[in-house]
Order: sequence, then structure tokens, then C-alpha cells
Amino acid sequence: MTALGVSLLRGAVTSPFKRAGGPGATLPTGRAVLPAAPAAPAPLAAYRTLCGFTAPETLPLTYPHVLGFPLAMRLMTERSFPLPVLGLVHTWIEITAHRPPRPEDHLELTVYAAELTPHRRGTEVTMVTEARCAGETVWESRSGYLSRHAAAGGTAARSRGTTVRTGTPAVAAETAPPDAPAAGAGLPAVAEWRLPGDLGRRYGAVSGDRNPIHLHPLTARLFGFPRHLAHGMWTVARCLAEAETGSGPGTGTGTRPGTGAGTETGAKDRARIRSVRVEFKAPVLLPATVTYAAAGDAFLLRGGDRVHLTGTVVRER
Repeated sequence: MTALGVSLLRGAVTSPFKRAGGPGATLPTGRAVLPAAPAAPAPLAAYRTLCGFTAPETLPLTYPHVLGFPLAMRLMTERSFPLPVLGLVHTWIEITAHRPPRPEDHLELTVYAAELTPHRRGTEVTMVTEARCAGETVWESRSGYLSRHAAAGGTAARSRGTTVRTGTPAVAAETAPPDAPAAGAGLPAVAEWRLPGDLGRRYGAVSGDRNPIHLHPLTARLFGFPRHLAHGMWTVARCLAEAETGSGPGTGTGTRPGTGAGTETGAKDRARIRSVRVEFKAPVLLPATVTYAAAGDAFLLRGGDRVHLTGTVVRER
């Protein structure tokens, strides 16, 4: 069993004994470290193919996060972690490449829990992944994971703003604003992708994330979903691959408005994406047909009228 599989099993065992939202909750201070090493060529090639990345000289912007995810899961399933990992919802991610990581770089990955934030729907934890090459931080990501629960007294948690940094107790401070409509909902369609039913299994094979909700309708139903879900990080990667080059992966048939079936290579002279922020809005149930829409630095992924994610990128000047 892989390290990530062990963490998933440990999370299934420990989650029932954890109660999110308890008073005085603290984050563990430990950090998980993956020793410096270059990316393994075969898994990297498989990831590029599935997600649609084409630049061979740099790592996909999302790939260090994939490499560091088993470390994050190890931390989040430890007994000292205050939130049950079962039911955690990945709500947002920010990724910044201070310089483009290369496949031959010996990257040392460090993962730690940075903040515990009261949220009107529960409690949100921020996990940080940092990649260093020869002591220099070349890449980093921050991800939010929401544990949904009722506040004391049986009402939904309403506070958000005061954060709990590693090792300090949680204290609520201010009232969260109501949900805003999805930003960029009127962006023009750029491409349509038909996602096959086995996409979750294929991404699980290249990423190591074999969470049961992504693998099969039967296993997803055990967790309350009508069908299995596409990985959120695949949807982010696929959107970034399109934003970088306009190229398409081998995940099914794609179309562009007015071009007919098939994929095509877009402009190769687009400025490199330096950073991205994505907000996850709704899961993608497989199989699915989704539309990638974009204009300027904003993009989104939608299925019909339902927005699955919104994002913005910052490019090199």
C-alpha cells in the first residue's frame, strides 16, 4: 500500500473520534519533508498527458502540489490534527512559482498546517506546501480545506477572519459576508471537454490520490454522492494547461466553438503563468461535459449553468 493509501486508511479510522469546532483547538507544529529529488520521468509524462501540459522544459504548475499531497494527508490524519479528514472539502488553492521548476531540479518539499480559521459553515484549515531547490524557495502553494459542522448551540458557524496559526487556540472575530455569485460567470466559452467515466481512476493512477469518491459510482455513493467525482486538482490542471497553450489532453473528445471536433494547439507565445488562485464551487460528476471559459486573466469551468470552479492567473511581464 502506498503512503497516501495508508493515510487514507488512518483517516477513516481516526475521523469518527474527532470533533471539529471544539474550543481551544490547535494545529500541530510539525512539518513533513520529502527529501530533495528530481521528478520521476514516467509518472511526470503520464501526468502531462492526462492533464494536457505540453512544455517539456518545466514542471506543470500544479505538479509539486501532487508530489506533496501525500505529506499533507499524513499530517491531516495524525491524531494531533484537530479536524476529521473524512468530509474535508477542498475549497480553494493558490499556487506561485517564483521561478519555473524544471524536471531535473532536486526539489525538497515541505508541508505544514499554517492556519485554522473559523468559517460560517464550520472550520477551515490552510495547508502550505513549499518546494526548495538548493535552499531557494522556487514554488509554493496554499490550500483551504473546510470541515463543515454546526457551531456551539446548534447553529451554523458564522465567524470568519481571526485565524489560528500553528499552535494557538481558535477564536472567532467577525461575521462572514453572505455567499457572492460566482465571479466571471459571463466569460466566453473557449473549449468544451467530454470527460469519461474512468477519468477519476486514471488521474488516481498518475497522482496517487485514490480517494473512493473519485473511483466508482458505488464507492462514491458510500459517501453520499450520486456518482463519482472528477478530482478537483485535475480540473485545475486541465484549465491551466488550456490557459498556457490551448492544447488538449487524451481524456476524451474536445471541441472549440466554431472549430468542430478535436483539439488544437493554441498560441505558443503566451506569457508564462506565474501564479494562480482557484475557488472550487461544485464537484464535477463523471461522466460529464464541461465548458472552459476565459477572458483576460480570469477563467472558469462550468457544466450547463453550474459553475464548478473560478480562477485568476498572473503571468510574467
